[in-house]
Amino acid sequence: MSDIVFDHKECGSCPIRHRAVCARCETDELNELDSIKYYRSYEAGQPIVWSGDRMDFVASVVTGVASLSQAMEDGRTQMVGLLLPSDFLGRPGRDVAPYDVVAVSNLTLCCFRRKPFEALMTRTPHIAQRLLEMTLDELDAAREWMLILGRKTAREKIASLMAIIARRESSLALKSTGDGMMFELPLTREAMADYLGLTLETVSRQISALKREGIITLEGKRRVIIPDFDRLQIETGDDMDGGMMA
Repeated sequence: MSDIVFDHKECGSCPIRHRAVCARCETDELNELDSIKYYRSYEAGQPIVWSGDRMDFVASVVTGVASLSQAMEDGRTQMVGLLLPSDFLGRPGRDVAPYDVVAVSNLTLCCFRRKPFEALMTRTPHIAQRLLEMTLDELDAAREWMLILGRKTAREKIASLMAIIARRESSLALKSTGDGMMFELPLTREAMADYLGLTLETVSRQISALKREGIITLEGKRRVIIPDFDRLQIETGDDMDGGMMA
């Protein structure tokens, strides 16, 4: 079980406010959301929900990263997605979790009781419209991950993951991606290997190669600096006119 932390954070000072499901809400709508929300905190490695479990809440990721995994009958599992800050967990109208959701790093969720949230959606177009936009963004991201996992080389996979995290960090900070940007890598190398379908040795080797060639700089185990974002983008193998989803 996770520790449940009830907080009284002001929505206006929330670090994900401009990207979350409540991004377009007016003051009265935020007040309604506030009446049905609470916060949950999880430590790295702690399960949030298992596939098939009943979900009585939906939530926005405030800080940290969670993984979405699908198990097969023979016990094999595949990580099928990541939830980054501002991403939405759960589906209105669906009371059973389709995936195993596990905290990859220390994680905080802003949770809403599911039934009241569903009722609020029906009378609050701002929430319904924003959730539709986020769902379409998630669909685009899933298609991009099909390309990453199915066609990209190990080097391109590592570069793509770093570019995605860099874009999300920039978006949350309301800044554009640029040279010299810095972020904390939220995944261990073991988690990166699992998510990208690589071995730990391959992940370490490719990160070392990117560092050796000056495409990234590392400070400690997790802090990444990107001296030239365009160089990193080239390493992803993506069409420079298109690019990855944030």
